[in-house]
Amino acid sequence: MATEKLDIMQTIKDGVQYGLKNFFPLLLMVILYVVTVWIPYLNVGTTIGLYKAIIQIGRGETIDPTSIFSGENFKNLSGFFLLLGLLYIGTVVATIFMFIPGIVMGVAWSFAVYFFIDKKVSPLKSLQLSYDSTYGNKWRIFFTEFLCAFLVGLVCGILAAIPKVGPVLAGVAVILCCAIVVAVEGVMYDFFSKKANEILNKKNETPAGPAAPVVEAEVDEVVDTVRTEA
Repeated sequence: MATEKLDIMQTIKDGVQYGLKNFFPLLLMVILYVVTVWIPYLNVGTTIGLYKAIIQIGRGETIDPTSIFSGENFKNLSGFFLLLGLLYIGTVVATIFMFIPGIVMGVAWSFAVYFFIDKKVSPLKSLQLSYDSTYGNKWRIFFTEFLCAFLVGLVCGILAAIPKVGPVLAGVAVILCCAIVVAVEGVMYDFFSKKANEILNKKNETPAGPAAPVVEAEVDEVVDTVRTEA
């Protein structure tokens, strides 16, 4: 079966729509995050809250800025840190092998944190889901992110060149564009989240093999033999 491809232009189009829709809630959420980021332990939960907000934005939902303080964000912090450690170590090791593998693995694992939070799977499972669901789309992810960065730089550069009001307009554009870029990330995750659901459903539908009954039969046979010889 052919791999379904990420529609780059539609992804950016949806990102613009969802980013503008959530601009003010997202701006308030970021302000709350910056104000409290210096508080130990709380900053971990608010960071996870930001990831959850991106997931919601990508689905076209309107976010609640205060949701970054939800108690749900503080569950399974050990798994969250373990995942970050695996991501860092794996990417660094891949980068050592002539740099390009590091970029490939960085793209392949770019949605692992979202899968960990959204699907509530283990750190290793979230890495595998991210790798499997992005199969055949890695260059499209890279190009989408590159195109977003290029367009942001182009728009802000043009506005900044306007005499007197240029810097102000460029500053406003940067804030708007950040919301759009975040939304594009969410839209991409939503696309690969659906592919991950298909992967998980296929694995759940796979019937269990006869290994367990065979092993149990062999154990019973050994026990009977021992009893007879005794």
